[in-house]
Amino acid sequence: MTPDRWARCWTPAEVARRLTGVTQPWYVAGGWALDLFRGEQTREHHDIEIGVPAGRFAELRFPGLVFDAVGGGQIWEAADQPALDATRQTWLRDPATGDYLVDVFREPHDGDTWIYRRDETVRYPYSDIIRHTADGVPYLIPELVLLFKAKELRPKDQADFDAVLPLLGASQRRTLAGLLAAHPWRAALP
Repeated sequence: MTPDRWARCWTPAEVARRLTGVTQPWYVAGGWALDLFRGEQTREHHDIEIGVPAGRFAELRFPGLVFDAVGGGQIWEAADQPALDATRQTWLRDPATGDYLVDVFREPHDGDTWIYRRDETVRYPYSDIIRHTADGVPYLIPELVLLFKAKELRPKDQADFDAVLPLLGASQRRTLAGLLAAHPWRAALP
């Protein structure tokens, strides 16, 4: 990722404002989702990620901006359909400045059911995995954000886990424990 090109990325509130009226499910993901769950920004974020159903990605409209497809260390500017089909990640770019504004993950789904891209057996109705802040910003539930973050165990991911764990209810901890199975974080869960 090129942090300087992300210096002017949107905030969760800005993304929500720009997606007002969008009827498909979408949510803030990653570190920002955990901060929305906590009710405050706890660290600097170098980008903002949202998730949308892959089959409904074409419904997103941002006049004057373009989507670049990203995958395998490569960027396809103003991605055409073959580039989109070969990837799952898209960066929304302002062509006038070259700045990236939001990172959009096109997630697998089956109608109104979200599917975890790393294990198709993990499935939840969108209504069960999206929560909203008091001002209406949708975000992915923390147990699924932590499932994604468990892959790499970067220092910021460990810090996020340590900070969020005490805020999870018993049911959330059980869900996360079941999803993590043989992972170092599993020992901290029931």
